[in-house]
This record gives sequence, C-alpha cells and structure tokens, in this order.
Amino acid sequence: MFIDTHTHLDDARYNDDRETMIDRARQAGVDAFVTIGCDLATSQAAVELADRYAFVYASIGVHPHEVKHIGDGWYDEFRRLAQHPRVVAYGEIGLDYHYNHSSPKDQRDRFREQVQLARELKLPVIIHTREAQEDTITILREERASEVGGVFHCFSGDAWLAKDALDLGFYLSFSGILTFQNATMLREIAKTTPLDRVLIETDCPYLTPVPHRGKRNEPAYVTQVAKQLAAIHPELSLEQIGQRTTQNAKRLFKIV
Repeated sequence: MFIDTHTHLDDARYNDDRETMIDRARQAGVDAFVTIGCDLATSQAAVELADRYAFVYASIGVHPHEVKHIGDGWYDEFRRLAQHPRVVAYGEIGLDYHYNHSSPKDQRDRFREQVQLARELKLPVIIHTREAQEDTITILREERASEVGGVFHCFSGDAWLAKDALDLGFYLSFSGILTFQNATMLREIAKTTPLDRVLIETDCPYLTPVPHRGKRNEPAYVTQVAKQLAAIHPELSLEQIGQRTTQNAKRLFKIV
C-alpha cells in the first residue's frame, strides 16, 4: 500500500536487525523501498541491497556534504551502477549551505556535473537543499533538470520553494517532519500541493515521526507520514493516500 521513497537501508544502525526491520515494514504495508546513495560506497551498497531484495530499488549519487571526496573514476562507476535494472534515480544531490562540509563552490560545480550525468543516464534526480533555495532552483533550470524530472526529498522549505519545485515539474516528498508539532506551515504546504505530485518517505534512520520521536527511524513508520497526510486531506482515506502516493512514486521512478 505504501512506497518509502527515501531510506538509508545500508546504515550501520540496522546492522543487527536489518532483516527484521524490513519485515516489520512489509507487515505494516510498505510494498517497496528506495534506498539512497550519498557517495560511492553507499551507492554501491544501495545497488547491492536492490540486488538482494526484489522490492528494494536504489539511487546513486553524491550528497552535497560529500562532493569534496569525488575522485577519479567515480562518475564512470556511477555509469556502470546505473545499468542495474533497479537503479531508478540519481541522488541525493544538491546544495547544503547550513554545514558547508564541502565548499559552496564545490557543491555548485558538482551539482551541475551530477545533473548533467543524470540527464545522460535518463534518471530522475533526488534533490537535497538546505539554505540554498535560489542556487538550487537556478542550477536545476540552467541544467535542464526538468527533462528527467525528480523530487525535492524531505521537503521542509517555504511556499516559494514549493512553487518553484512544482513549476519545474518536480514532486515534493514529505517525511516525518510533517508530524512535528511546530510544522504548521509545512502542513499548509502539503495541503495545497497537488496530490499527483506528493511522495512519502522516512529518510530513515533520521527524522523519526510522532509518536516514535526519540527512537531510531525505520521504514514501517512511513505509515505515520501517510496518516498525517490523510488528516490534512480528510476527504481521502489512508488507503487512498497510499494509492495516490504509490502511483506517483511508480510514475516518477518508472517502477512497474
């Protein structure tokens, strides 16, 4: 009934119970997962997980924090990994000016390169943006990212970013942040976002939703995000929210 469109299933916090954690999600109605690459090693791990489980899909790419580490041959290896039939997206990529673990210039340069590579590979992009709205939108426009489409993952921006993203033809993916008490503005944005452009995710093991705050996040909890969306759209049942967001995910990622 649900697709968790942004997970980090390779994270070491799952090393002791990865199988049972995945089983819990399946029992909760999560039919498929997209597990995300953030550098070369995690992209390889994502593809390995997709190879192991028929219901897991992978993305490949380099997170803005990590772009300073991009080395010779990384992009060629991404080209090779992209040939796997369950690699469905390129990301997460983008800009993060909050921490600047990589310099802003490096982030912008590598972001452009990776959007270009995603277009070459014909893969939609998964966007991470923090305190970098203008530059993110500018680069996506200039590099013609709308040709492959994509999603602003873990959307927590303002109404202007939502409008810019939607105008580009992108989807907005809502995470456990939607359940937080202080997320009133985000719930308003979710209410006005066209339902054919909405995805759900956990970003697990991060951003655990209410009522599980303080625990490690896991894909089973994507149901809490769906419940919050159903509360925002009282005309729709939880099952209908599941159907709509699943259809959207399948359309974006070309999942059959």
